[in-house]
Amino acid sequence: MSPEDHPDAITTVPEPAEVELGAMPRPSAARKDPDTDPFLVEFDPTYDAENPLDWPKGRKWMVTDVLSATGFNRIMVSTIMAPALSTIADELSMSPTEAAMSLSIYLLATAFGPLFIGPLSEIYGRTVILHGSNVWFLVWNIVCGFAKTKETLIASRFLAGFGASAIYALAGGVLGDVWRPEQRGRSLGMYLLIPLLGAAVGPIIGGFMAGRTTWRWMFWATSIFQGAMIAVSFLSFRETYAPLILRRRAERLREQHSEPRYHTLAERRDRGHSRPGAVLALALSRPVRLLLRHPIIQVSALLSGFDYGIMYVTLSTFSEIWTRQYGQSVEISGLHYIGVSLGEVVASLVGGRVMDCLYKRKALDPQPESRLPVVIPAFTVAWAGVLMYGWTAQYRLSWLVVDLGVFIMMFGMQLGGMPTTAYVIDAYGEHTSSAMASQQFVRSLMAFCFPLFAPSLYDTLGYGWGNSVMAFAGFALAVPIPLYLYRYGPSLRARAKSTY
Repeated sequence: MSPEDHPDAITTVPEPAEVELGAMPRPSAARKDPDTDPFLVEFDPTYDAENPLDWPKGRKWMVTDVLSATGFNRIMVSTIMAPALSTIADELSMSPTEAAMSLSIYLLATAFGPLFIGPLSEIYGRTVILHGSNVWFLVWNIVCGFAKTKETLIASRFLAGFGASAIYALAGGVLGDVWRPEQRGRSLGMYLLIPLLGAAVGPIIGGFMAGRTTWRWMFWATSIFQGAMIAVSFLSFRETYAPLILRRRAERLREQHSEPRYHTLAERRDRGHSRPGAVLALALSRPVRLLLRHPIIQVSALLSGFDYGIMYVTLSTFSEIWTRQYGQSVEISGLHYIGVSLGEVVASLVGGRVMDCLYKRKALDPQPESRLPVVIPAFTVAWAGVLMYGWTAQYRLSWLVVDLGVFIMMFGMQLGGMPTTAYVIDAYGEHTSSAMASQQFVRSLMAFCFPLFAPSLYDTLGYGWGNSVMAFAGFALAVPIPLYLYRYGPSLRARAKSTY
């Protein structure tokens, strides 16, 4: 019986009628090959309709697009307040520091949320985490719109960010679930297109809303969109986590055949942790263990975290350049974020193809490290863009030149960040969500902290030297870290302690 004919067909587990003596399969110890377990439930290696890697491309793109659109809204909310911070501060009697906190507290929540959400998605599956976090985010985003005090706004922003952070843990996991390594570049590039637009579109929308209506509509409008996305995700998102799909298959077989010995590799591995609480504790501690013990996670998190922090420095201060340096209105200042968005979009389209080409060039023995050669030139371009953006803004050159500098900066950052993400997805397989949660912890902490010192940095050094300091630090990280991973990555992966 082929996998196409029966969803529960498993080539490694014979049907009861086919077993000698007319009974259930004998234990593996009774078989000639001691390594063969007749009760082990696995996907058919040739084709299995339930295996997410074997899904039709239309279904793969459906779950990818749902996740992408969900990420767009959650990331847009992280920056939509930027142009209206002064207005919100006046209405709620907030100091400049408190106003900055109301923006960046959302990012602080996205540092801690994935540490819990990523491992939970590896126990209960991607679907329940996506739906639950969608509802949680919606509730607290609505509360932000009705906040009457600064304390309520800051607290609800943190709780909304906690729910929004699920996308950072789920994205890498789901992409690793459904797309094979040779498809990683294109799928990652297409997934990132829409969420990356959110970070730049947020200030554009926020600028027009701040100028034409109450700032509260920033939260009400995004809540309406979130409600629509909840409906879409309930209807179209399917479970992608292979160990959970196999576990459900094993449960069906145990019930159908009254044979408790059917099991999956994950269930066999977890037998050493008999209590459910022990399994949960092991899973929840995994992101921290990865961050503390795995050099691959440590150095890649440092590189991507610094990149992320500088990006949010730009997003949080870019509007102010145009209002203070160039005397433009809040509405017009938001339009300059189009340059930010275009840089990321173009890099996503180009980067996906470049990554897949590099991977396929080593078709005989492809390794995760084959993703990395593009990282150094990409970040070199990025930090050159940071210098161009800072000095052209310092001397108030044409707005077109400033926007071009930001375009180059964001293009390089995105082009260098994609291979780093793909590298972690390839290297950590089944526990991609936990690995991404470890990375996101560092990224979000830097995104939270960097904008807090940005005003003082620019007031003291100006835009030229302020950006120069950040660019020189970026150059110091962008060369040695990719070289280190490319040279020592295989041995580090071989020596890495188990992620289980």
